[in-house]
Amino acid sequence: MNKKFIFVIVLFLLVTAVAGYCTEPLVVSIDITGLRRIEDGAVRSKLSQKINQPFEREKVSEDIQAIYRMGFFDDVAVDMKFYEGGLKLIYKLKEKPTIVKIVFAGNDELTDDKLREKTTLKVGTIADNSLIEDNTQKLKAYYNEEGYYLAQIVPIIKYSGENEVSLTFKITENMKIKIRKLEFIGNKEISTRKLKKVIDTGTWDIFSFFTGSGYLKKDVLSNDVQRIKDLYLDYGYLDIRVNDPKVVVDEKKRAITVVFELSEGQPFKITSLTLTGNKAYQQDILMPLIKIKPGEFFSKSKLTKDMNAVSDYYTEHGYASAGITPQVMPNETEHTVNVALNIEEGKLYHIGRIDISGNTKTRDKVIRREVTINEGDLYDSAKLKRSQQNINNLDFFEKVDLTPKPEPDNDTANVDIKVKDKMTGFINLGGGYSSIDHLIAMVQVTQTNLFGTGNSLKVSTQIGGLSSLYEITYKNPWFLEKPISFMSSIYRTDRVYSTFERNATGLTFGFGKRFADYYSAGLFYKLEKVNVYNVSDTASPLVIDQEGYSTTGSLTPSIARDTRDNYIDPTTGSLNSVYVTGAGLLGSNRFLKAGIESLWFFPFIGQTTFSTRLRYGYGTGMFGMPLPIYERFFVGGISTIRGVAFGDAGPKDANNQYLGGTSQILNNNEIIFPILPELKIKGVYFVDIGTAMDSSVTMRDVKYTTGLGVRWISPFGPIRVEYGYNLRRTGDEAPGRVEFSVGSFF
Repeated sequence: MNKKFIFVIVLFLLVTAVAGYCTEPLVVSIDITGLRRIEDGAVRSKLSQKINQPFEREKVSEDIQAIYRMGFFDDVAVDMKFYEGGLKLIYKLKEKPTIVKIVFAGNDELTDDKLREKTTLKVGTIADNSLIEDNTQKLKAYYNEEGYYLAQIVPIIKYSGENEVSLTFKITENMKIKIRKLEFIGNKEISTRKLKKVIDTGTWDIFSFFTGSGYLKKDVLSNDVQRIKDLYLDYGYLDIRVNDPKVVVDEKKRAITVVFELSEGQPFKITSLTLTGNKAYQQDILMPLIKIKPGEFFSKSKLTKDMNAVSDYYTEHGYASAGITPQVMPNETEHTVNVALNIEEGKLYHIGRIDISGNTKTRDKVIRREVTINEGDLYDSAKLKRSQQNINNLDFFEKVDLTPKPEPDNDTANVDIKVKDKMTGFINLGGGYSSIDHLIAMVQVTQTNLFGTGNSLKVSTQIGGLSSLYEITYKNPWFLEKPISFMSSIYRTDRVYSTFERNATGLTFGFGKRFADYYSAGLFYKLEKVNVYNVSDTASPLVIDQEGYSTTGSLTPSIARDTRDNYIDPTTGSLNSVYVTGAGLLGSNRFLKAGIESLWFFPFIGQTTFSTRLRYGYGTGMFGMPLPIYERFFVGGISTIRGVAFGDAGPKDANNQYLGGTSQILNNNEIIFPILPELKIKGVYFVDIGTAMDSSVTMRDVKYTTGLGVRWISPFGPIRVEYGYNLRRTGDEAPGRVEFSVGSFF
C-alpha cells in the first residue's frame, strides 16, 4: 500500500514570496474527491486543519494519517492551489474495493452457515487486509475448538471489477487430532485420577464415536479449569491456582497432550461461621439449616448448599428477593478461615398477577390449573417450582418458562408463564421386533391435548407374533371442571403362553385425584371376559382346570406419591405407589392382588443419573377359587428382569413350561448417561434382581442379570434397546437376550 503526500512546488514559491507579509496563508476551501461509499462528513470529521485557519503542515500530515486509520482507503494524497486570496486543499482519496462475494471452499466437516457465524465480514464490507486476516484467525480458532488443529485457511482476493472483489477462504481441514494424554503438574494432595474424573476433557477411546469425547474444545477446556478449582475448594484449598492449560500438538502422531499446571497451597479450616442481617428469623431457626461446622475443612459446595437452604427457607416463606452474600476471610498464617453469611432479607411479597402467554392451542385454564399457588397468596418458591414441573409434565409444550417478577413498590410478585405449544397429535405406523412379542406391527392415533382442552384420546392396534391388542382410551384430567381425573377404555387382547392361549375383551373406567402437591389417589373398575383355550395336552393341571370362559369384575384403589422432575426423562425425585385389586363384583372370578412400588432417581456423576426400583406383588384366590392363571406374575423380559425370557424367572411345571407365580419381588438398578444429548439419546448400565414365587420357588431361586442399553426419546415415543446377561442360568436358558420395546421407561 503506497502513501503519497504531494505538495505543489508553487506553494513553496508562494510561501517564499509572501514570507514578508504573511507567514502562514489561510486555508479558504477544502475539497474531498474520490469518495464513492464513504460519507464526506465522515472524512471531514477526521480533519484538524480547518477552513479560515492558517495552513499548518503538521496538521495536514496528521490528517493524512487519521484518514488512513479509518481503514477505508488504499491511497491518500493532498493537492493545494491558490483560491480566492488563500489556499484550497484538495484531498484525493482512493477507496479500498468492496467485497461483493464471500465463499468457503474445502470445508466438509463444518458448514458454511457455522463458519459465517464466526466471521464479522459481510458482503458490502470494505476489503481491509487487516480485517480479512483477523477473520482468518477467527476461523482458524473455530477449527481448533472443534479439534481440527491441523486445519489450514488461506484468504484469496480476486478482483471482479475496478472496485469490487470476491473473497474466498480456501480451507484444508485435515483430520481431527485426538487427545491422547492428559497431564497434571503440581497436584500432590489430590490424585490425577480424581482430577480426570472431575473434568469433561478426556482422552479418545472407542466410545468417542458415540459421545464425541476425545477431541479438544476450547469452551470445555475453560470450564475444566474452574472444575479443578472447585474440587480443590471443596477440600479447603483456598489458594489453589490453575494456569491456562497448555495444548501440545504432535503433528507427526496427530495427537494432542493437554497439560494442566497448578499450585495447591494449604487447606484451610473453618474457625467460625456466623449469620448476620437476619431479622425475621432467629439463629435457632436458621443455624440448623447449615450443615458445615467450625473445625471442618472449608468446602465450597457444602457452603453453597447451606446458603441455598437458608435462601430457600426465606423464599418459601414470602421473601422473594432474599439473598445471601458470603464473606470468606482467610488467615494465611494459621491456614484458617472465618465465614460470615450476610442475609439481605428484603420484604414480604404476595403473588400478584399470573400471566400466561405463548399458548396458541392450549387453553389458559389447562395451564392455570397446574399452578399450585394463587393470586394473593404469600410468595412461595417451592410452589412455583412445582408449578413449572406440573406444566412441563403435561408434555404439551416445547418449553416452559416460569419467571417471578417482584414489584417492590406494591409488595407483589407477578408470575410470567411463557410456553410454546408443540405437536400433540400423532399417527404412528410401524413395525419391529419385541423380545417378548417377537415380530410386531403397530398402528396408533393419539391426541394428548384434544382441542386444547388437556383431554387425551388414543386409538391403537398392535399385532405381534405372540400377542395382539386393540384399544381405545379416553382421559379427562379435570372431569366436570373439578380436580378429579376420569379415564375409560375398551379393549381386546390376545396372547399365546407356553401351554395355552388367552383372549380377553374388557372395559375399564375410573377416577383419580391429586392432593397435597405430590400425592394422587385412584379408584378403577374393570369388567373383563376371558377365554382360556388351545390348552396343551402336557399343560399343568393348574392350567387345564381353568380352560374355558370366565369373567372378572374387579375394583382397584391406589395411592401414589410422585416427586419426579420429569415423567418421561427424570433425573431426580421418586415415585412410590401401592394398589389393591379385589375381584368378585359382577364376575365369576374371585381373587385378591396387591402391589407396592418404590422408584427413585438421584443425580450421580456429572450428567449421569442413578435409578433404583423395587417392586413387590402378591396374589391369591378367594372363596375356594384359584388365582386365574393369567393373573399370576410372569417375570422375565424388558419390563421385569432383562436378559431372562418371559416367565423363566419363576415357577415351572414338570415339562419346564413357565406357570407364573403368586408373588414377585423385583429390583432394577440403572446408571443412565448421555450419549447424544441434543438427540435425546442416552445409554444405560443396569443390574436386575428378582423372581416370581410360589411354594416351589423362593428367594433362593432369584435371578441376577446385568447389561447395557440405549434409549431414545423419539417423536414416536420412548424406544429401548438393551442387552441383558443372565448371571444365574439354569437348565437350557440362554446366556443373554437382546430386549427391545417402544413405550414408557421405568
